[in-house]
Amino acid sequence: MKVDVVFDAGAIIGESPTWVAAENALYWIDVKKPSLCRLDLDSNRHHSWSMPSDIGAFALASDLEGAIVALRDGIFDFQFASGALTLLAAAPFDRNLFRFNEGACDGAGRFWVGMMFDPLVPYDGTPLRSSLHCFTRDGGLCPEPDAAELHNGMAWSSDGQRFYLSHSHRREIFVFPFEIETGRLGQRKKFVHIQKNYGIPDGAAIDDQGGYWCALHGAGRLRRYTAEGVFDRDIPLPVSQPTMCAFGGRALDTLYVTSATDKLTGQQLLQEPLAGALLSLKPGERGIPRRPFIAD
Repeated sequence: MKVDVVFDAGAIIGESPTWVAAENALYWIDVKKPSLCRLDLDSNRHHSWSMPSDIGAFALASDLEGAIVALRDGIFDFQFASGALTLLAAAPFDRNLFRFNEGACDGAGRFWVGMMFDPLVPYDGTPLRSSLHCFTRDGGLCPEPDAAELHNGMAWSSDGQRFYLSHSHRREIFVFPFEIETGRLGQRKKFVHIQKNYGIPDGAAIDDQGGYWCALHGAGRLRRYTAEGVFDRDIPLPVSQPTMCAFGGRALDTLYVTSATDKLTGQQLLQEPLAGALLSLKPGERGIPRRPFIAD
């Protein structure tokens, strides 16, 4: 399958590609640069906003004048024009050990954000777990009944009644019954287990047939599973560390894929000149609309 380079970002850890139909634009983050980025797909103009600490996720404001950003230090309101950051919720963890990782809005505009054990200080023990959280402007940041060393793979079915979430270190993808009215998670069930030699499950997207598309970080591929969790196919990529995929474009028929250079050696970078780039491909399936905005 033909894979195109949309923007050669050279990202350390590119993540969270998000298409905004009203602008025909893509937003994404570089976790470790750290920055929030935007690419106008009509003009090919790129802009990035620097952040003061690791950025793990974001949700756009409905007026597109800013975003809610999940930084290592907490949840902040960020204004594009001024660059102003306003703390909305302090980090619910030891920032020397954890950071936010992966985030997405459900159909009602709640901002769900995961965690990653990512120490800034020497640590020789077993990786620790931390809770999934949900943020709303009215309710603040609240813990949810799921904990992992590394959350990833958030996605909702087209009817909003199934929520997918990966525990990447354990190479497991789960599915939860989800109540869109209340945001309540039901009892999780194992959806898929990724074999050890196929990397770890990273970010994901859902197509209009209910298929679950997962970036396999370390394995250089996108993998599609049916709604029943049955392996469908792999699409090889020119990067070993794809991080997340998202459907976009006017017809929602393009998959955009972020990638990373993090921890690649000099020799590996020579062999992977597109590592860290934003890529695109047309898999044949179409995506479902995904809400990029947090509720006002």
